Amino acid sequence: MIYMFLAEGFEEVEALAPLDLLRRAGLVVTTVGVGGTQITGAHGITVTADIPDTDYHDDSPRLIFLPGGMPGTLNLAASRVVTNAVKRAYEQNAYLAAICAAPSILGDLGLLAGKEAICYPGFEDRLTGAVISRRRVVRDGKIITAAGMGVAVEMGLMLVSVLCGEEKAKELRRAVIAD
Repeated sequence: MIYMFLAEGFEEVEALAPLDLLRRAGLVVTTVGVGGTQITGAHGITVTADIPDTDYHDDSPRLIFLPGGMPGTLNLAASRVVTNAVKRAYEQNAYLAAICAAPSILGDLGLLAGKEAICYPGFEDRLTGAVISRRRVVRDGKIITAAGMGVAVEMGLMLVSVLCGEEKAKELRRAVIAD
């Protein structure tokens, strides 16, 4: 299963653009609201998560996605459900994806050591042990990171490519006129 965690103050485009592309690709993605199902983003857009974090119980997810934004990233990092889910996914060799400030969560958990990663400028010191990339979206093994809102579609297409193959990603890229 694929999960996207949403916390109060998340960056709306960073969550919704990849979510849209993953679902267009035919993948089932469950959004998980930290603290409930009504989650308001950093710019006042409220979304209804599929389930509250209290209902999250998956010891072997395929992918966990963390959108950034402030204070969304801080709220994700403060959630024991989120950090436990991320650590468990890492142990199970699942994909982990984070964009903008959210890669700092992976760094704080020690999951980026020796990995190439990117984040929103100014958060690089939180990517503990990572090799900081100059690319906008980076995949290093099962960890995928992106710089911020401006590359949310690119991030979504990267996830589609990883999970469904490059042909599906090319098809979607053409369909949404991303090139």
